[in-house]
Amino acid sequence: MGNHDYRRTPEALSRLTDTQYRVTQEDGTEPPFRNEYWNNHDDGIYVDVVSGQPLFSSNDKYDSGTGWPSFTRPIERDAVSTKTDWKMIVPRTEVRSSGADSHLGHVFHDGPRDAGGLRYCMNSASLRFIPVAELDEQGYGEYRTLFDTPTSTGPATETENAS
Repeated sequence: MGNHDYRRTPEALSRLTDTQYRVTQEDGTEPPFRNEYWNNHDDGIYVDVVSGQPLFSSNDKYDSGTGWPSFTRPIERDAVSTKTDWKMIVPRTEVRSSGADSHLGHVFHDGPRDAGGLRYCMNSASLRFIPVAELDEQGYGEYRTLFDTPTSTGPATETENAS
């Protein structure tokens, strides 16, 4: 949505914690069940901790049982890029932010079938959560529509009741 510059900058890197730096810049992984967002059920969006690029919506988050935040898809198709990761015995598909090239986690084909079958298994340390109530003030107001719910038109008018 929008036309923003989500590149990695030295200033952004200097603000990262040791864990955030290890995960996003050195392709690290944080421990399951001991990370900030694995059990977060609040509505909002998840952005790249390095660049602020919107990556995932809580609407697409689900409990995969793995101990890491898991999503069925990115917030926008081009928000992430993938590449083959050969660090384990079998190849995996690594997920990186398309703007700052931050390591985010991996995508697997064992996600909910009714939502496309993918599981974007992300590291909390690579993400920053922005609650719906703070989207406007943090500059992400264009994503508010993801959380708008249809509202009732209210009670019928006398004219409608008479028909």
